[in-house]
Amino acid sequence: MVMKDKPMGEGRNFFASRFWKGRCTSSLPLGCLFYQKILRRVVTMKKISLLLLAFLLIITTVACSPKTETPDSPDLVQEECPDVEPQEEPVEPKGTIILSTTTSTQDSGLLDFLLPIFTEETGIEVKTIAVGTGKALQMGRDGEADVLLVHAKADELTFVEEGHGTERRDVMYNDFILVGPVDDPLNLKADHPNNILEGLKVIANEEVTFVSRGDDSGTHKKELSIWKAASIEPAGDWYLEAGAGMGDVLKIASEKQGYTITDRATYLSMRDTLDLDIIIEGDENLFNQYGVIPVNPNKNSNINGEGAIEFMNWITSQRGQDLIKEYGVEEYGQPLFIPNAE
Repeated sequence: MVMKDKPMGEGRNFFASRFWKGRCTSSLPLGCLFYQKILRRVVTMKKISLLLLAFLLIITTVACSPKTETPDSPDLVQEECPDVEPQEEPVEPKGTIILSTTTSTQDSGLLDFLLPIFTEETGIEVKTIAVGTGKALQMGRDGEADVLLVHAKADELTFVEEGHGTERRDVMYNDFILVGPVDDPLNLKADHPNNILEGLKVIANEEVTFVSRGDDSGTHKKELSIWKAASIEPAGDWYLEAGAGMGDVLKIASEKQGYTITDRATYLSMRDTLDLDIIIEGDENLFNQYGVIPVNPNKNSNINGEGAIEFMNWITSQRGQDLIKEYGVEEYGQPLFIPNAE
C-alpha cells in the first residue's frame, strides 16, 4: 500500500486527520474503517441523547405548566380541583335563655326538633322548663323565665295586659282529642264522634274512669272549660286528678283503661306505647292555640330580653313556621302542629 502527498512524519496523527477531513477510503488500512465506525456510533449516541433531553424538557414543561383560563381564552381547560363544600363560620355564642313551656311541646318531641336548629342559627342556648301553662305563666310573673310558649290564650292576654310580658304572638295550633279504651265500652266513637259535650255527659252519667291533668295546665284549663260548657262539675271516685304532665296522664289512662283529654301531638308521639284509641275529635271546642310571650325584662336584671325577642321572632318567622309544619310528617304522616303566626 502506497501513501501519497503525506510525509511519513505525520505519524500517529495520520488517521485522525483523515477522519476529520472525510478522506478515509476503502483503500486505507482496516484501522481507518474501525475508527470510522466508532466515530459514527459516538455521533449517533450524541444525537439520541440530545433528542431524549429535548423530549424530557417538553414533557416537564407541559406537566409543570399551570392550567389557567383567561378572559380571552375561555375554552382552555382549567386546573382541576377537588370539590370542597364551603365552610360556614360558626355563629358566635349569644348567651342563654330560659324557656318555660307546656309539657305537650316537650312530650311531643317538637322542642327536641326545633331548639338545636335555633341554637345553631342564632348562637343562643335554650334551657327548657316543661310545666303546665299555669305554672309557666307564674314563672313569668316571678321573673324566673325569659320567654313563654303556652296554650291558654285568655290567660296569656291577661298576662300581657298586667305588664308581665311585652307582647303575645300566635305560633301554632293543634287540637285536643278524647282518647279511651280501644273497645270503647261507652260506644262514644259511634254515637258522638264529633261532640265532646255529649261524650263527657255520658262519661259522667256512667261514672266511667276519667283521668284529668289536675295541674292547672293549658290542657287542664281546656278540660275544665268543656265540663263547664256541658254543665257538669266532675267529682267522685271515677274522676282521677293526676297532677301530672300529659305523657304521664296518657300512661295512667292506658293502664286504667279510662278516658282522658289530650293534645293530638302528644298522643300521636306515644300511641305505639298506649292501649288507647281516638274516640272523639273534630269538635270546635277542642281547638288548641299556642302563643309565645317574652317576659318583661324590667322584672329583674337576669332576664335576657334580647334573647327572648330573638326567639319569638325566629319561631314566628317563615323559617320557624316551616320547621313546625314539617315536624311529624315523616313519622306520623301528618304535622303534629299547624303553624299560624301572622
